[in-house]
Amino acid sequence: MQLLEKNNFNLSSLKVGFVLPAYNEHENIFELLKQIDLVFNNKVILIIDDSNNNKIKDKIYLKKDLQYFKRTSKLGRGSAVLSGLKTLLKNEEINFFVEMCTDLADDPKELPDNIKYFLENKLDLLVMSRYLKGSKIINWTIKRKLFSFLANKFAKSLLKVPVSDYTNGYRIYSKKAAAQVVKNCGKISYDFIALSETLVELYIDNLRIGEIKTTFTNREKGESTMNLKLILDSFFGLLKLYINRRKEINSVVRKKSSPTNIVE
Repeated sequence: MQLLEKNNFNLSSLKVGFVLPAYNEHENIFELLKQIDLVFNNKVILIIDDSNNNKIKDKIYLKKDLQYFKRTSKLGRGSAVLSGLKTLLKNEEINFFVEMCTDLADDPKELPDNIKYFLENKLDLLVMSRYLKGSKIINWTIKRKLFSFLANKFAKSLLKVPVSDYTNGYRIYSKKAAAQVVKNCGKISYDFIALSETLVELYIDNLRIGEIKTTFTNREKGESTMNLKLILDSFFGLLKLYINRRKEINSVVRKKSSPTNIVE
């Protein structure tokens, strides 16, 4: 654990629960597991596999800190994360939870510093944001960058949660946040819109949300699940989420902007 020692921050006494949603990521997920193993000793990894083949299942080697669940159909990324958090919450030894993509877009080597920031600031949710100063997006086309940027701006204009990235699935959750998400989320959609629903749920309940810079690297292997149907579903899902929670969102915004909540 040289990386942790270099940062003068010992993580070995804390157990991390990883939720890894996977869909046809057999070309990437085993490399990700190796990367996580290089950084973390005290962990539990749970893979929720919605793949339409058994290429992960046939190759996976289960061990004490690696659990695997194969679902019979593609139920959505949000559903996979909620299912994974629900399962890991039963393990009382886990101190906090990490959600990651399994296409190698997210770098586990960022986590020690990010966990330190998460704990020192007593956060309930930390979003690794692609749109903070110092962040990088590697190997995306200008068109893809522009679309993602505008989509996040649109989400923020509606939902008001004070973060810059609503759609990145690289996050750290406290136990309290994970339990709240499992209990109350998944009502709008079980796909990517669940990421925005999670933010709204925790924001309305006044949990502490932060964000930190990250480097996002587009996949080199496998195919993205992003398509026109998913984009349209996400757009209408955002509208539905806003309509369903707008009174609560506006109430929180008014409270946070009232003079009694402004620090000089």
